[in-house]
Amino acid sequence: MVPSTDDAQEAAPMPSSPSAPTAADLIVDGLRAHGVDTVFGLPGVQTYDLFDSLARAGGDIRVIGARHEQTVAYMAFGYAQATGRTGVYTVVPGPGVLNSSAALLSAHGASAPVVCLTSEIPRAYLGRGLGHLHEMPDQLATLRTMTKWSALVEHPAEVPDAVATAFREAAGGRPRPVSLAVPWDVLGLRAPAEPVGPRPLPCPVVDPVAVEQAAELLSGARNPMIMVGGGARHAAAEVRALAERLQAPVVPFRGGRGIVGDDHPLGFTCVSGFERWAETDVVIGIGSRMELSWFRWPDKPAGLKTILLDIDPRQATRLEADVAIVADAADATAALTAATGPQRTDRTAEFAAVKAAVAERFADVGPELEYLRAIRDVLPRDGFFVEEICQVGFASYFGFEVYSPRTFVTCGHQGTLGFGYPTALGVQAAFPGRPVVSVAGDGGFMFAAQELATAVQYGLNVVAVVFDNGYYGNVHLDQERLFEGRALGGRLGNPDFARLAETFGALGLTARTPDDLRGALDKAFAAGRPALVHVPCELGAGASPWKYLMPKSDRS
Repeated sequence: MVPSTDDAQEAAPMPSSPSAPTAADLIVDGLRAHGVDTVFGLPGVQTYDLFDSLARAGGDIRVIGARHEQTVAYMAFGYAQATGRTGVYTVVPGPGVLNSSAALLSAHGASAPVVCLTSEIPRAYLGRGLGHLHEMPDQLATLRTMTKWSALVEHPAEVPDAVATAFREAAGGRPRPVSLAVPWDVLGLRAPAEPVGPRPLPCPVVDPVAVEQAAELLSGARNPMIMVGGGARHAAAEVRALAERLQAPVVPFRGGRGIVGDDHPLGFTCVSGFERWAETDVVIGIGSRMELSWFRWPDKPAGLKTILLDIDPRQATRLEADVAIVADAADATAALTAATGPQRTDRTAEFAAVKAAVAERFADVGPELEYLRAIRDVLPRDGFFVEEICQVGFASYFGFEVYSPRTFVTCGHQGTLGFGYPTALGVQAAFPGRPVVSVAGDGGFMFAAQELATAVQYGLNVVAVVFDNGYYGNVHLDQERLFEGRALGGRLGNPDFARLAETFGALGLTARTPDDLRGALDKAFAAGRPALVHVPCELGAGASPWKYLMPKSDRS
């Protein structure tokens, strides 16, 4: 790995041994060693050697293509979100990398382990600015702004160590995306190299002093609350045990949904959780950025104390925690549970009343909630629901019941319009035997409508439910509200979505009511092929979900 452009400019052609593996072969060997079963990729001249090595791998690693580089990256993101394992994609350098960058940014924001395998212009041209094919002024520097780790490898012998490092950084500590680039003229070069197997980062040891400090704070807490994020998805059993010991509501926003299911007495949503906020005296964040407490919820309770359990040590400073336990979420939560006192008095009836009252109140959101209930009625408990940036997606943060972690797939705080359908394809690739529903507005779905072809080609039987109101709905409503009724750029002209699906070879259906949607979903799941359900709907038919996602202060 050579960061210096001066060294790259002076690089001379290196001898190649005909019996040794190529740099591309060594990448594929490294993928096998790390248990990779799927690579999402779109080939180009700079990555031909890598695709040839994958072709010669004999089917050990499945390769799934797409019609746009953003999609292969989103598919890797969806694979990672659904499985917890590292998703891998490959694109050409320059424009290919940039086309995939929205998904990389989403993976960074959602703390998802994703490996981007790319290439570079030939070594002799690096840093010279001559305008070689796909040349960027500084691709490595650009990638480092949206990844946890990025490297450029300029000799085949360095590849095994670089691949092992990429996987260690992607999945170790706080998971995040990484990238590895091998120049065009190096991928096909042969050289002997020692194999390097997986070498995970060690987990931080739980600090018993911090645990005792946290337990002391909790000993005097009458109304503790637990906020969970994506970093606690593997710790569902430990979180539930702590919540039951403390009789504390467990509140997610997006990524933490299902860690404690909505059908559990202590499983709250961001809306029902806000009902308990004013009375909260200690909040425990577990694997969470705690966006609700510092951004979305007003009226921070006086004297509130914060306990943070997170593997990222920087979070304690960012969130100004009173006590921080820097460790894996499962280890830290188990230690804290063991240090707390006996189980507290059961609050099931009290909390059930809170949840019921809140559900009755937010029923004014109207049609979106009715459609979400229809999806929930048909989607099996272990089925996947992939949200999107649209009115029904926003309402799903609190209006769609989730029963287990990773079954509610989100792009997190980046709010990346158009991520939903291609991400759902990656989820389906990871779990071909489980139903996957992708919801989207008409605007967001058209970002990747061409990927219906990908779904059909590879048998990725996602059911896309497209809510068509003829607008970038949230934009249009905001403009009308904020600018005296003036709105610009949000109105859309759309195809017949059901017919569009049929032209790609998918099943196309239309549903005009929630009952229609139930029937359409039954047909789609029974068909065993990609499907699209078109739902014509009216913009602004119910109350905005935003009044529940960003509640107003009671003190104003």
